[in-house]
Amino acid sequence: MKIDDRSKWKWQLSHRINSVNELTGNKPQIEKACSRFPMSVTPYYYSLIKRFDYSDPIYSMCIPNEKELIDYPFLKDDPLNEEHHTPVEGLVHRYPDRALVLLTSHCSVYCRHCTRKRVAGQKEYFIDENKFGKIIEYLKSHKEIHDVVISGGDPLTMETDKLEYFIRKIREIEHIDIIRIGTRVPVVLPMRIDDELTSMLKKYHPIWINTHFNHPQEITKESSEACIRLANAGIPLGNQTVLLRGINDDPEVMIQLCRMLVKIRVRPYYLFICDLVKGVEHFRTTVDKGIEIMEHLRGRLSGLAIPTFVVDAPNGGGKIPVLPEYILAHEEDKTVLRNYEGKVCEYPNPVI
Repeated sequence: MKIDDRSKWKWQLSHRINSVNELTGNKPQIEKACSRFPMSVTPYYYSLIKRFDYSDPIYSMCIPNEKELIDYPFLKDDPLNEEHHTPVEGLVHRYPDRALVLLTSHCSVYCRHCTRKRVAGQKEYFIDENKFGKIIEYLKSHKEIHDVVISGGDPLTMETDKLEYFIRKIREIEHIDIIRIGTRVPVVLPMRIDDELTSMLKKYHPIWINTHFNHPQEITKESSEACIRLANAGIPLGNQTVLLRGINDDPEVMIQLCRMLVKIRVRPYYLFICDLVKGVEHFRTTVDKGIEIMEHLRGRLSGLAIPTFVVDAPNGGGKIPVLPEYILAHEEDKTVLRNYEGKVCEYPNPVI
């Protein structure tokens, strides 16, 4: 092995940790969880672990846990009912003006809180051109679609030329205004964000990328450079954090995360409550906890650094924004409000 091999994204993918025998530290019950929900971790992301137990946020997010075997009737394989909104294989059309295209089931790291655990690691595939052709036909025939989100799996684990083929075909559709890419690669495989990739992406603007940082420990020199490289290519970056018990359900942790994100030119976009997917009960926290955190952020962070807290409603109900209650009363001539400090103020209604 050459000294610099670890800095190459293909080496990282080919040397992913996917066996319990490769793990450091105690391994009680990990095997059982791993047999149900497969494990895959890049050497880079594994190197971010500071404590080899579930008190470490990185360890918790990528190493199987026997608590993943806890099951309740409200936990589903497909909690957002994506399959019901799948008119052609590989495309989810839930909202009128946008569509989700799933190009691959392949991920560099299988996050233990993933909403698509039914797919991730069960069978790795990249969509073939025949199936993709049917997706393109659907998109062309639905002119109300203006926004296409490319996801998976993780589309940035694809070879650059293959990914370009799919992006180019979507960009050729006249009524598609925006292409977005959902990826965790800047977090778990930052060396993938190289000059070849960014040079390709910038040819197809407007391109937006939403990534997925959950904890300040994930913001490293490497992941920061990956995000800055994308931003320098003219690609706006948003972040979608999932609220995870014992990992980031702490107001000060969330403040630190959001502050660090804007510093590397990533806009905190969504803070999600956990979806009701099988295997994540130990990660779930309450909506009230999310509201408490959101209330703590207001006034302590710039509005630019505050995400929108949402519940992605079960059974495909869509994203519902949830906010602290700042309106105290609606009166005939005014609205009574409180600020983040608890001070009450009155805003007069128009008199004309």
